[in-house]
Amino acid sequence: MLTIALIGDYNPTVTAHLAIPKALELSSLFLKVDLEPHWIATETITNTEIRESFGAIWCVPASPYKNTNGALTAIRYARENNIPFLGTCGGYQHALLEFAHNVLNYKEADHAETNPNATMQLVAPLSCALVETSASVRLKEGSRLAEIYGNSEVTEMYRCRYGLNPQYISLFENSGLVIGAVDENNEPRAMELTNHPFFIGVGFQPERSELKGETHPLITAFVKAVL
Repeated sequence: MLTIALIGDYNPTVTAHLAIPKALELSSLFLKVDLEPHWIATETITNTEIRESFGAIWCVPASPYKNTNGALTAIRYARENNIPFLGTCGGYQHALLEFAHNVLNYKEADHAETNPNATMQLVAPLSCALVETSASVRLKEGSRLAEIYGNSEVTEMYRCRYGLNPQYISLFENSGLVIGAVDENNEPRAMELTNHPFFIGVGFQPERSELKGETHPLITAFVKAVL
């Protein structure tokens, strides 16, 4: 039985929270494997709990989380221990923060939604909010995402107002956390860790493919990584 920790504060009114277990079920049926997702509230997270119980970590949308440090702890554990990791929307944003804090040593890096007065707004409002809409995503040549999708451009569904602040893109150069996809204006929409078996964060919500009854290639690749 594959077990996946869903890091976030479950809310039945959040579309992504309803869609994620169903999207995982579609991928598990496609791969013919047994899979069981478990919701882990950010307030309850410890390294021990994650290490002993789960084969993969998905940091889910609907931030700000009740306990930001809990989410960052889970992300760091996945990164440092080669645990398959997927971050969508808010999970992607917090993966950027965790890497900036603990790898690049920018402890002051922060999220504009939770700290609008931060001196270093690493995650800032998008130039154009993407709420309940679809948009084109261009996958970088040679990226893990391009390999997964088997394409250079796709359309994805969003419910997002924040992303990587363009003025800090250069901080990630030669860091190992690289831009895997951009939008039509060349702004980052996904990041991936090159020296990790599977560590991908995306600003969109691939789980929403479930709303159309479709198996999503990124989620299927995530489940396959657990194997």
